Amino acid sequence: MAEAILEVRDLHKHYPLTQGILFKKQVGAVKAVDGVDFDLAAGETLGIVGESGCGKSTVAKMLVNLERPTSGTIRYKGEDLTKLSPRALKAVRRNIQMVFQDPYTSLNPRMTVGDIIGEPYEIHPEVAPKGDRRRKVQDLLDVVGLNPEYINRYPHQFSGGQRQRIGIARGLALQPEIIVADEPVSALDVSVQAQVVNLLDNLQSEFSLSYVFIAHDLSIVRHISDRVGVMYLGRIVEIGTDAQIYDHPTHPYTQALLSAVPVPDPEARAHRERIILTGDVPSPANIPSGCRFRTRCWKAQERCELEVPLLAVPAVFRLTDSPAKHDSACHFAEEKQVVPPEDGGEAPGAQPGAGPGETPGAGPGEGSGETPGAGPGEGSGETPGAGPGEGSGETPGAGPGEGSGETPGAGPGKGPGEAPKSL
Repeated sequence: MAEAILEVRDLHKHYPLTQGILFKKQVGAVKAVDGVDFDLAAGETLGIVGESGCGKSTVAKMLVNLERPTSGTIRYKGEDLTKLSPRALKAVRRNIQMVFQDPYTSLNPRMTVGDIIGEPYEIHPEVAPKGDRRRKVQDLLDVVGLNPEYINRYPHQFSGGQRQRIGIARGLALQPEIIVADEPVSALDVSVQAQVVNLLDNLQSEFSLSYVFIAHDLSIVRHISDRVGVMYLGRIVEIGTDAQIYDHPTHPYTQALLSAVPVPDPEARAHRERIILTGDVPSPANIPSGCRFRTRCWKAQERCELEVPLLAVPAVFRLTDSPAKHDSACHFAEEKQVVPPEDGGEAPGAQPGAGPGETPGAGPGEGSGETPGAGPGEGSGETPGAGPGEGSGETPGAGPGEGSGETPGAGPGKGPGEAPKSL
């Protein structure tokens, strides 16, 4: 792995619980993030997955200092961001930018696109002199696939995918090294998700960006990520390369997550083991002792209640060259093949009936021989400068892929009979 430009160590964020009106007394704390460790290398994409409420978005906000950590360190090129003065932090912040989850509420409806994308230049005027800002904003619109002439339009005049492109352009304005993308495609249609993910992929190559990519969709995370971290109740419970996590998971929670991925082949689906977790996720205000997953784990033993498992390579794999040799916070970690491998063969521990040729982590309808969501800009006769996938005759600002005569379910701007482009 290349040298880390971002190092997160023992990161905590606890929100106090208080009682009383006049005399407030702290009676507990919601442990939203409770000891997170990871590194991010230059040019790398780290995906973070986990169910709602596990602390993913709180980690993202702390990385860009929208939330102050309760404890722990966030080092950017060796400099601890948690201890910087406001002036020093302002200088570092231009190198770590964020793309928000909701493209509808993250843009000010009273500001034009030009003002939204150009606002970072007001805070960091050294990046773009005043007379040069309009040209720079138009260049950014062009980079993300929007018509530079849209600079005077308002957010409500754009579709969801186009708004997210505006949010990405704003994130690129200060030429950052790291972009924290907090579920950037979760509010978009599947075909538009493909366009935005492909755009992020292209921008990473063009501008040498590093991403912390947070999402629920396991297939998208695998497509874009070099490494993946799985979070549960405020902590990372397993982390490794995308192949290690998807093809050779060792933590029971990761295995349960992957078993929930839809398999399009009915025959394979009928024979595949589905791991059903019992009980509810414990409250972050009352985390179980020992292993926090033990209340829902089928492997739980007395040791799990008494000892907190460390995020490290399990002892059973330390002296091996197995692809399962990666960090996993489980006392009884073992490899279990949950998602059918991409090469069509069965890996150790594969469940019977797993159909060959299925894509690991694929969404519904992404079975063998099928191609998932369409790529951008494939409609003929596009309006000059229009967003990717906008067929001819569309109203400016209309949603991607709304050209007439399209096959239902086809990707943006597809003609009848055309196969959509794969993620």
